[in-house]
Amino acid sequence: MDSDSLLPRSISFQLPDPVIDFSNQTLKPGSSKWDEVKTDVPMEELFELPIQTKQRNVYSQCFHGYLCHNLHQSFGIVDLNVLEKVSNFTQLLWPDHGNKSISETIHLFSEQLVELDLMVRRMIMESFGIEKYIDEHLNSTYYLTRLMKYTSPPDDDDDEETKLGLRSHTDKNIITILHQYQVDGLEVKTKDDKWIKVKPSQDSVLVMVGDSLCALLNGRLHSPYHRVIMTGEKTRYSTGLFSIPKTGVIIDSPEELVDKEHPRIFKPFEYTDFLHFFQTEAGRIAQSALHAFAAF
Repeated sequence: MDSDSLLPRSISFQLPDPVIDFSNQTLKPGSSKWDEVKTDVPMEELFELPIQTKQRNVYSQCFHGYLCHNLHQSFGIVDLNVLEKVSNFTQLLWPDHGNKSISETIHLFSEQLVELDLMVRRMIMESFGIEKYIDEHLNSTYYLTRLMKYTSPPDDDDDEETKLGLRSHTDKNIITILHQYQVDGLEVKTKDDKWIKVKPSQDSVLVMVGDSLCALLNGRLHSPYHRVIMTGEKTRYSTGLFSIPKTGVIIDSPEELVDKEHPRIFKPFEYTDFLHFFQTEAGRIAQSALHAFAAF
């Protein structure tokens, strides 16, 4: 079985992007429940806070917490689908009152993305015939929600480098679910090395495979390079949900996905070790950090 075997069951290609259809599900982008929260994520209010306040969003894990570089800044918060964790986050930023309204809005929005993530991962594992590992797999991960802002580049600067809101990269986690707002900028690289622009839509999300899922499935699904290119004068906001292996979890392809036609590609590895490698010079310059780190 290869990645094309997923297509008849639940994915149809409408170029340039694969579209997952949740039309038979109670929860889906465009539903009334989704509409309750999709336009209400209070991005502007969050990013208008002073830099010293935003820097309170800190974690010990790599690539968590508040990040700021060139045109891009973002908050990274663990388990925002848990109301207590959201309250802790807003209490850091608004010590006097905690901002209950923002807590409830972000929590509800994150819950919807988590439901989508669980649905997608179940679908993928069932499609590859490894459904007996679903519960073990889902229990081995946690969630990071990233709230992102990209500012427009200077009007008089034609340098392509300065227009990069986010450099070309693959995600290192399991699955990423991105919700874009009104402004475009996201581009995804195809297997034949062509960059395609992803048109933003209030009523859809983009699901991307991360390196860890690629390794878990023995390379059956592709982890794409993507980047953000900022043009025009509008500020770009987006929200991302990242499912991430917990500390100590070993990523290893099930025997069911290894055969003569699909020999084992990757050695078993722990996610945190992979992240540490990615931060080294060898990891940063590698064409594929995953293959450089874990391939036989």
